[in-house]
Amino acid sequence: MTMELITKKRLDLYSGRSHPQLAKEIADRLGVQLGEPNLREFANGEIHCRFNESVRGGDVFIIQTHGRAVNKSIMEQAIMIDAAKRASAKRITAVCPYFGYSRQDRKAQPREPITAKLVTDILRTAGAQRIVSLDLHSGQLQGFFDGPVDHLTALPVLLEYLRTNAPPDLVVVAPDAGRVKVAERFGQHLGTDIAIVHKRRPRGAANTVEALGVVGPVKGRCCVLIDDMIDTAGTVTAAAELLVSEGATDVWTMATHGILSDPAIDRLKNAPLSRVVVTNTLPMPDHMNFDKLEVLSVASVVADAIDAVFEDTSVSEIFGGEN
Repeated sequence: MTMELITKKRLDLYSGRSHPQLAKEIADRLGVQLGEPNLREFANGEIHCRFNESVRGGDVFIIQTHGRAVNKSIMEQAIMIDAAKRASAKRITAVCPYFGYSRQDRKAQPREPITAKLVTDILRTAGAQRIVSLDLHSGQLQGFFDGPVDHLTALPVLLEYLRTNAPPDLVVVAPDAGRVKVAERFGQHLGTDIAIVHKRRPRGAANTVEALGVVGPVKGRCCVLIDDMIDTAGTVTAAAELLVSEGATDVWTMATHGILSDPAIDRLKNAPLSRVVVTNTLPMPDHMNFDKLEVLSVASVVADAIDAVFEDTSVSEIFGGEN
């Protein structure tokens, strides 16, 4: 006697506490309800999780951007992943819109850690079988995780904004050599010129940047600086001042991740920038808003990727292979 069982796939979506608003947008886009992980803390700060409903056999997606309390965010996500693993989830995907420690991706000097690798190891050991993230600081991070990594990009969202708002004399500017390929991609889509800022970080001086020169046609043009993140804003403010000194008539900056650590907001307010455009991979509380800031939503990009992973269809087709 044989028994045949046809199982149904089930998408279970959960969120940590670092950015519930983005998680709600993603859930609404997918047409599903966020599950309740019952996250709480003991008196000594230890985190506890217990899912309200069974996740046995489910395709579990745990959304947690590694926010400004980055260490707590990573630990909370790892605990949720471990809970799902021990509750017999069939597959667990860590959805990290902003991936913490992504800049520590190599040994730049002796006796340094490669912390980005450590974070992927933590998520893998906890039980994540796949990672979904946006605009990693460098593509090599995909190789740090022993499993599939879906590397999404905010390119469609940022391009749509530029097509709607940018003047015809736009120049796309890479704020350093590491962003040249990204600037070229924007330039190709928009049919615009590109320029490159040559910057230098003085050895041993953290969060300090010198913009030394610019290559490209910026005089009399509107320039938009494209980067993956704005942290203390030293790079973009130094680049903006240089572009204005070289004759640029207007300067914008765009980035996927608006970290905006102190003194970023003061720097951006005082810099010769008319627009600062970021996405909502990180929460932007009211006290961090200022007149120049515009926040675009990437919920549709993340939701489409989750849907593709769940349906076992191509994620790269969402981006025309440009992720």
